[in-house]
Amino acid sequence: MNAQGQKAAVITGASQGIGAALVAAYRKLGYGVVATSRTISASRAPDVIAVRGDIADPATAERVVAAGVQRFGRIDTLVNNAGLFLAKPFTDYTPEEFASVIGVNVTGFFHLTRSVVRHMLALGGGHIVTLTSSLVDNADSRVPSVLTSLTKGGLQSATKSLAIEYATRGIRVNAVSPGVINTPMHREEEHAALSGLLPVGRMGAPGDIVDAVLYLENATFVTGEILHVDGGQSAGS
Repeated sequence: MNAQGQKAAVITGASQGIGAALVAAYRKLGYGVVATSRTISASRAPDVIAVRGDIADPATAERVVAAGVQRFGRIDTLVNNAGLFLAKPFTDYTPEEFASVIGVNVTGFFHLTRSVVRHMLALGGGHIVTLTSSLVDNADSRVPSVLTSLTKGGLQSATKSLAIEYATRGIRVNAVSPGVINTPMHREEEHAALSGLLPVGRMGAPGDIVDAVLYLENATFVTGEILHVDGGQSAGS
């Protein structure tokens, strides 16, 4: 533990959108943050370490964990926010697209989560939250996205499996399943159509996802939960 007893969180996909909002939220809670993405800029803030790298590369996971432990002496929370979303007909996916989505959504999750769990076991506990997708539970013919279901669906199952495996060892594992969130990945001209996909008739905001993650952070009796934050998308249409 560092001298101040400051907790620390690792946040992937941290350079913009939901990831950047999560960094700000955990800093406000008093956490030190290890923020990582392929494009993240260096940080001068003493409570933030920026680690640039491809999350699909196992070496990135090693650098992220090493940086967090060196600066803060601990890692209490991991938010697996990084992800690729590619909606297109199943037969139009290319082998390169398949490899890319698997690399970020699955390989990145596997290597970083495994490294963090090893540290959490030594620490005596921790919390892992993974962002998935409401499309996993509610396939939509207007948004063909098999690679999302294949990868993010696997992460939802892994969330439950990890939660049970480590339930008696102090590590809680949960997921947030977003609907369409207004982030830079969506062009302005797409907003009206995307809002029409959701029962509430509007896109969510990054803060909606942050609120859900922070709820899970503080809900010490909750583990193995898939929390839908999707404007009713998973309930029906």
